[in-house]
Amino acid sequence: MISKEKETQYQYLQKILELVDTGILSYNIDDGTVVWMNESLKNLLQLPYLKTIHSLERRNPEMYQAVKLLPLGENRVVTAHLEKSTIKILLSATAFQTEGQQYKLIAFQNVNEALDETESKAWQKLLSVMTHEIMNSVAPISSLADTLKNRLQESMNGMNDTTTVEDLEEGIETIKRRSEGLLKFAEVYRNLNKITTLNLQRVHVHDLFGNLHQLMQPTFEQKGIELEIILKDPNVSLMADVNLLEQVLINLIVNAIEAVKEIPDPKIILSAEQTLTKKAILKVADNGQGMPEEVLDKIFIPFFSTKKNGSGIGLSLCKQIMMLHHGTIQVQSVVSKGTVFTLQFGQ
Repeated sequence: MISKEKETQYQYLQKILELVDTGILSYNIDDGTVVWMNESLKNLLQLPYLKTIHSLERRNPEMYQAVKLLPLGENRVVTAHLEKSTIKILLSATAFQTEGQQYKLIAFQNVNEALDETESKAWQKLLSVMTHEIMNSVAPISSLADTLKNRLQESMNGMNDTTTVEDLEEGIETIKRRSEGLLKFAEVYRNLNKITTLNLQRVHVHDLFGNLHQLMQPTFEQKGIELEIILKDPNVSLMADVNLLEQVLINLIVNAIEAVKEIPDPKIILSAEQTLTKKAILKVADNGQGMPEEVLDKIFIPFFSTKKNGSGIGLSLCKQIMMLHHGTIQVQSVVSKGTVFTLQFGQ
């Protein structure tokens, strides 16, 4: 059952990577074996496939050297000499590890030769958007999958344990549902500025928080963070696009995890209430490092970030999604005390 679900996850991630116009290439750092390249990259470089990254050296030595030497987290514009044209490509690099193997992931974006330096920097920031949002969801999915794998191994001799089986089924369903939500998010984000209607449905906050708890709990346990859910009225509900709303909450929770990482007793609180006028209010609070007043005025501005490697698009995207729902997102924060993000929806 686990291996089947892993195959399903892999297929979802394949579809996500094929959705983006950016070329994607990943290879084993040790031996150079290419493990993935999407159709966008094949079309961009006019390559049917690459067996190893070293095969690129014969076709484009400059590109090969740039890919090999590009530091993680940095960007570089290189020239690609194709059969009938020459194009400039913006490279971005990151890395990941799985099953004890180290892999390098490279994003290739075709950049018009007419771009000036300012436009090129804007492209670099925009390219980080999809990576940022996808990684926010993939990280807890990976953590949950690892937890389920360990649970299965521990219970191989006692699979008659009904609770264990139910936990596995629920966890696998959470992985499947969030993967589907991530796929839909990727589709929506590509045309976010063209959205006129949302896939609105009645969302019960009890179920919403339950799904987030299932998804994020392994991460909280790993980092020693306490998660508290406060829902005085279990019937609180709202009209929303559940996939986009989940993305907002995941983004806020990931930010909260970052904020409490150096706190002795880290705690994150999810809460909800319904006003007398039937407006639903959701809150994500933490007891982390907090933010000064001058930062609070800027956090929703696109590309503003206080993090060294931050893209500055997470909270801006949250605000856009809330605006699409005709709702609001507000923040209160006190340095060394913590932060509270408040989402307010109409009926």
